[in-house]
Amino acid sequence: MLGHTTQEQMETYIMTTIADERAMTALKGQLRGTLVRPGDSDYDAARAVWNGMIDRRPAIIVRPADAADVIAAVNAARESGMPLAVRGGGHNAAGLSVCDDGIVIDLSSMKAVTVDPAARTARVEGGATWGDFDAATAPYGLATTGGLISSTGVGGLTLGGGLGWLMRAYGLASDNLLSVEVVTADGRLVTASEAENSDLFWGLRGGGGNFGIATSFQFRLHPVDTVLAGMLVFPLEQAGEVLGLYREVTANAPDELAIFAPLMTTPEGAKVIALIVCYDGPIADGERAIAPLRAFAPALADTIQPMAYVDVQRMLDDAFPHGLQVYWRSHFLTGLPAAAIDVLVDYFDGVTSPLSVLIIEPMGGAVSRAGRDTSAFDQRDAAYNLAIVGRWTEPAEAEQHTTWARDVWEAMRPYASGVYVNYLGVGDSAERVREAYGPAKYARLAALKAAYDPDNFFRLNQNIAPAR
Repeated sequence: MLGHTTQEQMETYIMTTIADERAMTALKGQLRGTLVRPGDSDYDAARAVWNGMIDRRPAIIVRPADAADVIAAVNAARESGMPLAVRGGGHNAAGLSVCDDGIVIDLSSMKAVTVDPAARTARVEGGATWGDFDAATAPYGLATTGGLISSTGVGGLTLGGGLGWLMRAYGLASDNLLSVEVVTADGRLVTASEAENSDLFWGLRGGGGNFGIATSFQFRLHPVDTVLAGMLVFPLEQAGEVLGLYREVTANAPDELAIFAPLMTTPEGAKVIALIVCYDGPIADGERAIAPLRAFAPALADTIQPMAYVDVQRMLDDAFPHGLQVYWRSHFLTGLPAAAIDVLVDYFDGVTSPLSVLIIEPMGGAVSRAGRDTSAFDQRDAAYNLAIVGRWTEPAEAEQHTTWARDVWEAMRPYASGVYVNYLGVGDSAERVREAYGPAKYARLAALKAAYDPDNFFRLNQNIAPAR
């Protein structure tokens, strides 16, 4: 409480603090899980998230053991009036999984995964990561579309749509969702599926954390074991030609083939273009599918080989560590014309940090064939997604690196067709959230928000305001 407050303000502050303490004391008595408060030895570690730019200090961190604990925490937060953030894997680019002076519900203790190999389904708790998920499904030779980094949370990725290595073959993570258990703003545990609360199920598949806290998910699984994967690396001087070839190959690629194209700097300091491949099908067929890439020119490195899918999921982990300063911008792209390629190569040639990357992600395949109205996720017809990831280590360098990322983003606007809600970053506006859905879907989501969260209790997210 700062100086120059009136007596009435001070009394209100004191009474609110007492009420909050009573609410938290009552909550602690209900929990099977744990509470972390300022001053606890693990507080700083518990409040840290993947994006090192985020330095927030919650009043309390609740680590529920089960859905009943989540309900108790939601009720306590609602009754106290304190802001509430929800943390799954903590990978949100905007740092929305932690807040100042409020309550964080940290689901990381809830990460059990149960596999039914006969039915080809898996049930996973809301705090699991894709590393947890794949470790449970891999022994059965099964998987579903996950993210690109194993430490990403299952919940956050899926609720926003869910791009990943397998999306062209099997659709988004959310396309493979069979049901979700959700704690709503009024403290109820409800199940959403095609057969039950289908309106909510529609919204949860792309609408983010706006409608409640997902305590468990049930996914459809697919036979996935050994895949052809790895990367080809070429010098930046060849990037224009490589991306032109990339455009040709991806335009006619089989669904089994996903190729991601990052512009990046090697640990030795060389600027390069890489083509990262994942082919889920017969290895010989995969070799034929990528043959034009290998025929282009001798690569600086070629690591493509048969490997276990779980190893593919860990392939980029070291390149995206926890704790770097991160400023993220993105666009879905209508295509990759020569002019857009020139923009990307020119801006990367002038990149301000060796840790910053530009990543082109392939859409199409099963993603584009799903009906546009089947879920809240939009942009089914996008050709690519572009992630502009400014990264650095020293907070004092933020201005130059964020300026570079914004400049790339602005220069790529002519080729853009919307935005992926999971890639909204620090400082993105409410209008940018609307762009993720388009007017018709946003209106439907706002009506759904009014039905399930009319007071916008769940607002520390890529927020959809309830319709009035």
